[in-house]
Amino acid sequence: MSDSEWNAAAARSGIVVGLDGSDQSICALTWAAREARRRDVPLHVVTAYTVPIFAASSMDAGYTAIDDAVIRDGARSVQEQTLAKVSLHGLEIIPRVESGDASAVLLELSEDAELMVVGSRGRGGFVGRLLGSVSSAVPAHAKCPTVIVPLRTAGRLPESGVAAPAGSPVADDVHQAVVVGVDGSEHARAASLAAAEQARSMGLPLRIVCALPPFSGSLAWVPAPLDVEALHEELMVQLSAGREWLQSHFPDLEISVELVDGPPAELMVERTAMAELVVLGSRGRGGFAGMLLGSTSQSVLHHAKGPVMVVPDHEDPRLADRAKFGPMVEQ
Repeated sequence: MSDSEWNAAAARSGIVVGLDGSDQSICALTWAAREARRRDVPLHVVTAYTVPIFAASSMDAGYTAIDDAVIRDGARSVQEQTLAKVSLHGLEIIPRVESGDASAVLLELSEDAELMVVGSRGRGGFVGRLLGSVSSAVPAHAKCPTVIVPLRTAGRLPESGVAAPAGSPVADDVHQAVVVGVDGSEHARAASLAAAEQARSMGLPLRIVCALPPFSGSLAWVPAPLDVEALHEELMVQLSAGREWLQSHFPDLEISVELVDGPPAELMVERTAMAELVVLGSRGRGGFAGMLLGSTSQSVLHHAKGPVMVVPDHEDPRLADRAKFGPMVEQ
């Protein structure tokens, strides 16, 4: 299949993974291959490149551009060499080499893909940068769920051939469960629906986790005295109602709820080391109205020790009947 024959419809009902030859992208490719094989859908492997332009130092001031064909051939070579390293047997692989900014290319494909997968940082990131521009931009703007696969996931993916950083979780350390973080927002409820669908398709239980940040008496806006026990009871009633709502849409799924004390970002990062997959909404109650990726989601992505799925805001008719199952946080 030539690049000219590619069109956005080709990505429909398939998984799109960004590949640049880095160890991070190889981990992402391996994870995406597992998921595509499990879903029995095509795997679209996308390598994007840009043509650098250099200022010419001569009497005739101007700019010199490198031949596009040379760069494209190099990108295709990197893609082919990387694909040869990973076992892709039993999959329909659709490779693509595209000219343009990687984030823009992937975001365009997200309009028709059912899932995007990218590494936590690729070749474009500065040395020491925790999260590259692609893996920051894609989950914030994508039209479909995005899974960020950090290099620490290599310990769970021995078939990738990538060496995991010291202390990375291995397969035996991982609890067979999908974890979703909720905060009572509409965004979190939409994320919990996506998490339930993922857990059901993977044949795993769903764990709903709500983290209650520590309160300080020095904060003027915190009521004093604060009845923490009563607050816990109220939140558990809301969480239980949310669980019953989800259970009504996924009657055969094992669902449990957990209310924990502590900073949400730190607690969810801990869960990334323990769970098969952690799911978050793109923005929760703490985000500003125009914020594209909430602070908790950003922090978790920067420090994750396992795959994290970010679910974008979207309309879902199942959200309409949540109030029938009991109290919920006022929007």
